Amino acid sequence: MTADTLPAPPVTLISVKKHTDPRGFFSETYKTSRLEAAGVGITFVQDNHAFSVEKNTIRGIHFQTPPFAQDKLVRVVRGAILDVAVDLRVGSPTFRHHVSAVISADNWQQILVPIGFGHGLVTLEPDTEVLYKVSNLYSPEHDKGVLWNDPDLDIDWGIDPAGALLSDKDKAQPHLKDLPAYFTYDPGRDRPLSLETID
Repeated sequence: MTADTLPAPPVTLISVKKHTDPRGFFSETYKTSRLEAAGVGITFVQDNHAFSVEKNTIRGIHFQTPPFAQDKLVRVVRGAILDVAVDLRVGSPTFRHHVSAVISADNWQQILVPIGFGHGLVTLEPDTEVLYKVSNLYSPEHDKGVLWNDPDLDIDWGIDPAGALLSDKDKAQPHLKDLPAYFTYDPGRDRPLSLETID
């Protein structure tokens, strides 16, 4: 297992090994001790599974506010996504900036999206399945979002906006400038994670 911090720490790409043979493969996709050794000390309490039939399906940009804020550990078991994390932490050096990465069944990577970041994705292939762990339970009252195509975020989703498939809820999310300061920057949580190989 390796952990590679992206340009908006502590958003992190995690790679795990796949052991293949003529029957198929085996992979340890989550192991608490290995993540702790890489600097990830998060307790996950819920698994979510999202299936998108069509390419260009956008989900997000979502987050939950305290005290139900969530860290997310996202992976893809079929298809591919462009995964996007937006820094919502007031005072952060990367506040209002975003990072993105392609996560797919082929590359077998995962992305850790910490508390304080909005999370969104667009499917790059039809019939894409996304699994993700969260560190807090779903709370409708704390479920918030940012408009996916907010011009202040300038996210390149890699698709024609006219062809984007979204829920009515995501079409009506507010602009970032209209959000309260739900999160503030804590330099202690912003350290890069270990880049050592964890085996």
